Amino acid sequence: MEATAAKRGGESRQELLDVAIDCFARFGYQATSIDRIAREAGVTKGALYYHFKDKADLLFAAVKSRVGQWERRVIDAMRPVPSSGARLRQVAQVCLDHATKSNHRRMIITLMVEALDTNAPISAEFRAMMQRFREFLATVVAGGQRHGEFRSDIDPAVAAEVYAGAVMGAEIQYYQDPNAISLPATLDAFLDQYLGWLSAGVNHRQSNHRRTRPARAPRVRAHRS
Repeated sequence: MEATAAKRGGESRQELLDVAIDCFARFGYQATSIDRIAREAGVTKGALYYHFKDKADLLFAAVKSRVGQWERRVIDAMRPVPSSGARLRQVAQVCLDHATKSNHRRMIITLMVEALDTNAPISAEFRAMMQRFREFLATVVAGGQRHGEFRSDIDPAVAAEVYAGAVMGAEIQYYQDPNAISLPATLDAFLDQYLGWLSAGVNHRQSNHRRTRPARAPRVRAHRS
């Protein structure tokens, strides 16, 4: 009986966390009150306070949950992919899936900007997340360089910064105006140019040399739910 009660309590906490994540994604942290979350969840404020000390505690739990989930998804998606170029496309696919199927990525990006000057612990969490993401991307690029797939004269850290900035910038445009921005097409265009820049077959110092490119990996696609 105690185990059943504990199970129900865990499910209730996760359900409240999901509602809070949706509110944080749509309204931001400052405009999301405990009252609003409770109203959206159809529960009393007491039910929220049973699981979370306050709004800051709820926010931190939401961020930890979603950041961890996204990082695991990226790592799992990389395991069956052989080439570095295909891996970089697969990372973009994971970002696309999260951006278009849930408020997961929107919450992260919205709060990442908002927390810069308002919430030091959350800002530190996002900073660490972005550092891990760039280090991961740099490792993928360095692997491509070791195997002769990518040029050796590009700093993997710089390549990682370019990738992260472009993908997140595309997502922000999509969140601002989803009816006007095709996120799959934007990411595809970026990846075509990005992988062409990284390509070991490109002579960037002689404009009269023809570009040669590695075999194309599958394009980023918007999967239907």
